[in-house]
Amino acid sequence: MSKKLNSEPASPVPAAPVSFEEAMAELAALVTQMESGQLPLEASVAAYARGSELVKYCAGQLDKVESQVKVLEGDMLKPFADEVQA
Repeated sequence: MSKKLNSEPASPVPAAPVSFEEAMAELAALVTQMESGQLPLEASVAAYARGSELVKYCAGQLDKVESQVKVLEGDMLKPFADEVQA
């Protein structure tokens, strides 16, 4: 008794963005589509989920870069408030 697996392909999982810029461009396109109000409900939910993934990716990339800048700049980084008062 073998069980037959569902032969229908699963919904394609979008690939991870290649770069921060690509992720931002895709996110901007999703926002434009969603703001148009022309997407059906299921497509809107999928766009929202993808947008959420892209935001997390972008935030992670920014965190990495911030860490790199802190290492490169060392003690030279100072809060903006100190610069304004000086």
